[in-house]
Amino acid sequence: MSNLSLIPATLIPGDGIGPEIVGATIEILDAIQAPFKWDRQLAGMAGVDASGDPLPQSTIESIHKTGLVLKGPLTTPVGKGYRSINVTLRREFGLYANVRPTKTLIQGGRFDNIDIVVVRENLEGFYAAMENHIPVDNDLKAIATCAGYTSRKECRRIVKFAFDYAVQNNRKKVTLVHKANILKELCGLFLEEGRKVAKEYEGKIACEERIVDACSMELVIKPETYDVIVTTNLFGDILSDLTSGLTGGLGLAPGANIGEKAAMFEAVHGSAPDIAGKNCANPIAVLRAAALMLKHVKRDDLAKRIDKAIHKVVVEDKVRTRDLGGNVTTKEITAALKQAVA
Repeated sequence: MSNLSLIPATLIPGDGIGPEIVGATIEILDAIQAPFKWDRQLAGMAGVDASGDPLPQSTIESIHKTGLVLKGPLTTPVGKGYRSINVTLRREFGLYANVRPTKTLIQGGRFDNIDIVVVRENLEGFYAAMENHIPVDNDLKAIATCAGYTSRKECRRIVKFAFDYAVQNNRKKVTLVHKANILKELCGLFLEEGRKVAKEYEGKIACEERIVDACSMELVIKPETYDVIVTTNLFGDILSDLTSGLTGGLGLAPGANIGEKAAMFEAVHGSAPDIAGKNCANPIAVLRAAALMLKHVKRDDLAKRIDKAIHKVVVEDKVRTRDLGGNVTTKEITAALKQAVA
């Protein structure tokens, strides 16, 4: 494949286990001659260690040029330090739609035949909130406040994205998930716009509504009743982790962040620094994210090869890392996957 036919893309290996599992994914992409010309950049703790900046300007400039990113997990300090680089990247590049598909890979668990897609609004809600403290007596941080927001424009845009996704991927139903019974304005606006959009797809895609707590309960009792879920930022983050837990955990869960001018693909899980460098991390979540990236650039043929290889290795041959109940190493499952895609 000539350089002229390659698609420029930014590659961010990430922190913790990131370089291992992203490296494994690149080996497999090379084996199928994926059409990407990589521009390697840093972010997160790797960026801090290299330049003192968790999101270097060179990384931002690269993404502006390529509009396409494959990213490993990044470390976000808990309770202090810099804000989430994932959130910053989504806002910087207008990646308004977070798509997290969950599909049963290994049969015989509590649930079989799960096939749910969570579509999460990515730019607003409490993840874009202003946080403050109110002093009381001598305690300067006696009360913490958080002001989240939603806009009519973004509510409509994310619900329309979910319905369009359902049409394009032959799905049958979209569920609007909210908390409008309590957060009457914040979630009420989402539900109001969602109902308007749903009417535009009547006869094509069915629509139902669920309060988020009821949805959570139903997902762990009868998840097969759900198809596409669309919801606000915080609820989408929580529910997508829940659905991934129904099918084997975050080690299998990919995510796509889609905007009008850029798209970023990543594993949903974190950087797991406790197992970094131990050759035991599961690369499948990043590999599945790469398959989503291939579909995004209209190379469904290569994405299908990856999906088939994962099924053969994990399901048929039972080559599994520790998180899936096996004992193979990162290098061993990578070698098996490379052989399977050949």
